[in-house]
Amino acid sequence: MATLHFGEYSEAVIPGAQRGVERSRPLRADAERNRERIVTAAARLFAEQGLSVPLEDVARSAGVGVATLYRRFPTRTDLAIAAFERNMTSYEDAVGKAMNNPVAWDGFRDLVYDVCALQASDPGLRALLTTAFPASSVIEQRAAEAVDKLAQVIARAQQDGMLRPDIGVGDIVVMLLANTGVLEATREHAPDAWRRFAALMVDAFRVGPHDALPPPTPAEELRSSIAMLTGDTLRIESLADD
Repeated sequence: MATLHFGEYSEAVIPGAQRGVERSRPLRADAERNRERIVTAAARLFAEQGLSVPLEDVARSAGVGVATLYRRFPTRTDLAIAAFERNMTSYEDAVGKAMNNPVAWDGFRDLVYDVCALQASDPGLRALLTTAFPASSVIEQRAAEAVDKLAQVIARAQQDGMLRPDIGVGDIVVMLLANTGVLEATREHAPDAWRRFAALMVDAFRVGPHDALPPPTPAEELRSSIAMLTGDTLRIESLADD
């Protein structure tokens, strides 16, 4: 069995396995059920422990054998892409909706609410926003495009004079990390508390008689902080120190 190394983690490759082709032909009903169980288990464990979680743990959680997992997903990257596909599509849809809103501020505001709502409904979104994937992976390329569009959403709202000019992508990342903490602390007894938090954040982002902000968090410090939480490196390499 060969092993490929991608920065934060390694992935095993079963000899003779074909990469990225597990969906090339229709699966039997039992095989489709197994695939869905594997993807669901992987999404949960990746969100909880990062991409380095042992794949044996994923197979055990899914109730399948390791060989079954590797037949469907020859590499860890293949499994990660499948696990985060739904999250990525939801995030892309939210960004696209904001981009297409004719009122720039409304698009920005709705994007903040929509992504916070996605976090509330699926903890895997936090992992999607903070996990370091191989640079050449499909999910990384799609995420980079979504980050670029987020920057455009911010710029549009600033150009219209509604969003504070000192707000950047890094501020949205910090806000989403803070929302993760709110969700984890209130999920059981106050599951809607995040809504007020998001509204307060949106109001703070709006142009108005605000005091000057402290300097933004340096990108390297932000990456290190997220790594402490997830064991992974911040995926948004385009974050620039202001």
